[in-house]
Amino acid sequence: MTTNDFTTSFTVNQTPQAAFDAINNVRGWWSGAFEGSANKPGDEFTYRYGDLHYSRQKVTALVPGKRVEWLIVDSSLSFVTDKDEWTGTQIRFDIAKKGDQTEVKFTHVGLVPDFECYDACSGAWGSIVSESLRNLIANGKGQTDETL
Repeated sequence: MTTNDFTTSFTVNQTPQAAFDAINNVRGWWSGAFEGSANKPGDEFTYRYGDLHYSRQKVTALVPGKRVEWLIVDSSLSFVTDKDEWTGTQIRFDIAKKGDQTEVKFTHVGLVPDFECYDACSGAWGSIVSESLRNLIANGKGQTDETL
């Protein structure tokens, strides 16, 4: 089955549990303002990047070493006509052992090419996930406001 949801993946020389732990350390790989907690199902956190992006995520699933899911319960993107385009979409991380490496597959369920923000948002996710998160998992240092 093929979907149009934005997805990207990478592999690292770390354990699935190390990848899981890094994903849940949102402050360690997402630059911008983070408030709240992402430690257990039902937790909520907000993310803000200047005046461009605001979103509130609810943790819907945490399966240690395997999966992380967040539901975007509120959003505001200043650079598109439909400011709450992300509201109701889902962010999912699937983690799996692949030989002696770990694969992290990121999917923003509902972020599809029909969205006005698709090009900008998929580009940002590509950088945040494939660079900052990957670096945090691989060598303990993501790209955040403190490291830029």
